[in-house]
Amino acid sequence: MKIELIYGVLAAVLAGGGAFQPAHAQAPDTVAGPAPRAPLVLGAYAQGSIILAHTYAIRHLVASHPTGFELNLQRQTTGAAPWHGWYQFPKVGLALTYYDFHNPVLGYVFAASPYVSKTFSRGAKHDLSFRLGAGLAYLTNPYNQETNHKNTIASSALNATLQFRLEYDYALTPHLGLLAGVGLNHFSNGATTKPNFGVNLPSVVLGLNYHEQRPAPHTTAYAPAPAEVGHYFLNVSTSLGFKQRTEGDHQKYLVNSLTAAVGRRVNRKSNLLLGAEGFYDRSLKATLADTTRAGGAQPDVKKAGVFLGHELLFGRLAFVSHLGFYVYAPYKSSTAYYERLGLKYHFTNLLFGAIDLKIHRGAADVIEFKIGAKL
Repeated sequence: MKIELIYGVLAAVLAGGGAFQPAHAQAPDTVAGPAPRAPLVLGAYAQGSIILAHTYAIRHLVASHPTGFELNLQRQTTGAAPWHGWYQFPKVGLALTYYDFHNPVLGYVFAASPYVSKTFSRGAKHDLSFRLGAGLAYLTNPYNQETNHKNTIASSALNATLQFRLEYDYALTPHLGLLAGVGLNHFSNGATTKPNFGVNLPSVVLGLNYHEQRPAPHTTAYAPAPAEVGHYFLNVSTSLGFKQRTEGDHQKYLVNSLTAAVGRRVNRKSNLLLGAEGFYDRSLKATLADTTRAGGAQPDVKKAGVFLGHELLFGRLAFVSHLGFYVYAPYKSSTAYYERLGLKYHFTNLLFGAIDLKIHRGAADVIEFKIGAKL
């Protein structure tokens, strides 16, 4: 599926202001002075899903209707950090999810996903919000060439998960809320092993929330724009990842990259970047060795590209999206362009780390583990 397109839409949703309710409409719940303590919200939800046949290779697996159960713990932000007010005081939480595919080929899923939930309309008895989460999932029945060759969705037990959801919470009592939602759950290992067609589960959700305090108060002070707005910076980084070439070749090949990018903080929520990078994918050398005649000349498998990037900022955390174009690629192993989606975290003002998914035309190429510096 076109995950990069979905991410772009979601970034726009999260970056946008309160479309249905301006900040001053919440004045009765605001307090002066330091931010109040962030109240807890505990939730338990049932989920019902279908499997999308996004490629012909998984059509034999879509007959079942997976069901799941979720427990989550979240806090309502109240203004303790500057970005809370910039995003209209979102909720942050952790979801623990269980899925039964009702198919012995696929088995079960256990997942843990930190998330951010942006509110669009909030009142004394209701809350309409959009949730974006990413985490890790364990699939009990991955592909095995001898014992489970029909599972073309994932060939490793450990996978990444993405979760998108529109939720509506209605107050039944001062502390108990009825939640209904629609969303999408995605599971994939990012081509670390193959086959890896991934699975997309459109879902309906119904459950209950316990609110420690409703409505939650927040500070009246909206932090001013940071001093970095309008300033330029330089990012330098390196990454490594591992990928499997084919189902029959079980070796994990190292993939490296070096990146340099110039960025500008354009507003409270966003950085824009322009960069150049080089790639060395050792799986391409193995492919050439299989397809080139003995003694024949082989093209260089190294590649170089330029990219435009966006970072959606949440304090030290950022959602990253890049669109790049190869300017040096003697061996034409993929499309002329690539995309990248990821999570970036600044450990200090200088050092950062990131986990990125590099994509060619909607198909995962490699998961990159990155370390870098902001100069």
